Amino acid sequence: MPSFTYKAVGRDGKPQQGVIEADALDLATRQLRSRGLTPLKIEEGDGGQDSGKPPSRQEVLSMTSELSVLLRAGLPLDRALKVLIDMDGQPRMRAVLTELLKSVKGGKSLSNALQPFDDIFGGFYLSMVKAGEASGQLSAVLERLVEHLENAKATRDSVVSALIYPSILLVVAVLSIVVMLGFVVPQFETLFNDMGDALPAMTKGVIAAAEFIKAWGLLLAIMVVVAVLIFQRWAASPAGKASLDRRLLALPIAGTIAFEYEMSKFARTVGTLLGNGVSMLKAIQIAIETVGSLPLKDALNVLPPAVKAGKRMSIAMEETKMFTPMVIQMTRVGEESGSLDGMMLELAKVFEGHVSSGIKRLLTLLEPLLILTMGFIIALIIISILMGILSVNDLAI
Repeated sequence: MPSFTYKAVGRDGKPQQGVIEADALDLATRQLRSRGLTPLKIEEGDGGQDSGKPPSRQEVLSMTSELSVLLRAGLPLDRALKVLIDMDGQPRMRAVLTELLKSVKGGKSLSNALQPFDDIFGGFYLSMVKAGEASGQLSAVLERLVEHLENAKATRDSVVSALIYPSILLVVAVLSIVVMLGFVVPQFETLFNDMGDALPAMTKGVIAAAEFIKAWGLLLAIMVVVAVLIFQRWAASPAGKASLDRRLLALPIAGTIAFEYEMSKFARTVGTLLGNGVSMLKAIQIAIETVGSLPLKDALNVLPPAVKAGKRMSIAMEETKMFTPMVIQMTRVGEESGSLDGMMLELAKVFEGHVSSGIKRLLTLLEPLLILTMGFIIALIIISILMGILSVNDLAI
């Protein structure tokens, strides 16, 4: 059935917009009027601005949480999907849910219906759903899946939010220095023009820097933008990303944070999948795909063939020389006690705590460093100007 995107006004005068399904445009208009809405604009399709874009992670998380609640309430799967379609105001997720409902009504399981959307949900999601179907506890597995997605989102958001303030501080520092050199210092040049060699060396240096910014500032800005674009392109390439990841892991504090962040994702994924009946080999293969650091991913890639050959995961990890004793020992304890899933989740929890405290510790060092550097440079510029003014006064006397 075709979809139509509409904009309308309700009886209370408030504007509304959304997507409605109808066989024809006039039928869509009638449906809107029957709801007490006055159509302002109706277009066929699910919205031009969202076309081609997959649902966001937050939309996937919300849908999973709502589906879990509906299944736990006793609704059959097809009815639960229909309720979600009626509830969801996001055209992108509505389109996905509509396709899932068609597949489920056609006799497919939910895991099979999700396979065409593997790029949206990922192998971890599909394996969890398949495990839930096999055990007959789909709603319970979806609850654990929601918990996993929320933990991953919380960790990711904490990293991103922690980097916002230093980024703003760095931009403000650079802009402040550029404004000082490009606009403030040139105001004093006419005062210093007749001084010649009598000007202090520091004042000469600052004036020279200001003249350089004034003459070549635009070209310099263009060169910086081009350099950033070239760097981004190189960093996105496999060789560039591998090089950056190696350098990051080698840093004193940031390297430890990066290692523990990546390993927490791997450990939580392995623990969650094993706890829901997924085989160890499959769990490891899926978990490796969640790791973003190429050197760590290369080290972890030795695990599937080693496990397939009957070797313990802890031994294969130790042989790579890439993993800390804590990772190896907790993995070994989990294997020996028969509770590898629980130990992996504990390891993830420990590392997530380390990442959170490590970021705070790093910012405690980084923020004062940025502030002091910015203050030192601005103070240097101001002192240079004052020294020049004092030199002019000495000559006048």
